[in-house]
Amino acid sequence: MTSINALDPGASPLDYYGYELRRLRESAHLTQRQLGDILNYTGSLVGQIETARKVPTPEFSERADAALGSDGLLTRLVQLVLRSQLPAWFQQVAELETRALEICTFQTHMIHGLLQTSAYARGVLGALDQTDLEDRTTVRLARQGIFNKEAPPVFWMVISEAALYQEIGGKGTMRGQLAHVLAFEANPRINIQVLPFSVGSHAGLQGSFNLYRFSSDPTIVYTEGYGTGHPTANPDSVRDCSLRYDHLRAAALSPKDSAELIRRTMEDRYGEQVA
Repeated sequence: MTSINALDPGASPLDYYGYELRRLRESAHLTQRQLGDILNYTGSLVGQIETARKVPTPEFSERADAALGSDGLLTRLVQLVLRSQLPAWFQQVAELETRALEICTFQTHMIHGLLQTSAYARGVLGALDQTDLEDRTTVRLARQGIFNKEAPPVFWMVISEAALYQEIGGKGTMRGQLAHVLAFEANPRINIQVLPFSVGSHAGLQGSFNLYRFSSDPTIVYTEGYGTGHPTANPDSVRDCSLRYDHLRAAALSPKDSAELIRRTMEDRYGEQVA
């Protein structure tokens, strides 16, 4: 078994987390199996996290902090760990999400990552690559923690009606995803509009994009390609995309009518929920 000295806590946030978890566990005179039993996880999982072979989740970290009396250390560290596990080209975007006062997104064919369920995220991330899928899903969902902040951002999502029909992960996954979207219907800080097919030509035909607005920093426009991201504060690009977004919101259904369309699509296309 890997000893505590075999891990270099300075190698990465994941290594540091594993080092600290093992140090805390051994200080509490617990084996990996004993700690796993307390946390309702397997001892094997504890060992994998301690040796930086598995990415911890926020839930695991909160339970471990409570069991080991570590005053929230692991809960604080896990945010650094999860951020570090994002693709290098996306880490700047994750930082923008944490700092933004308002996030506006237009999506042409799928639900934005900040509102994805775990099953839907697995379907998206695993389309071509199943490697470390659970860890990559955990990392993506961790970004949604921005909505739990004391002052969460205002989030506005305009989605093409096509996103409701693009069946990712199967009918059950889609029903769960659309139900999750509908759960935000009464939340004034999370607003969802559907751009219906009937609109025809519209201001977003060039593709998906995000706008990040801040209290004092310039607005950032973000677009994405295959394995690359393109954030820019260029004033011309910001003005163009801001205007496009205004037109998209004006052309889209109201949040109330959008919810009705989502609910109808969920029931008609993806069937009744199975208990």
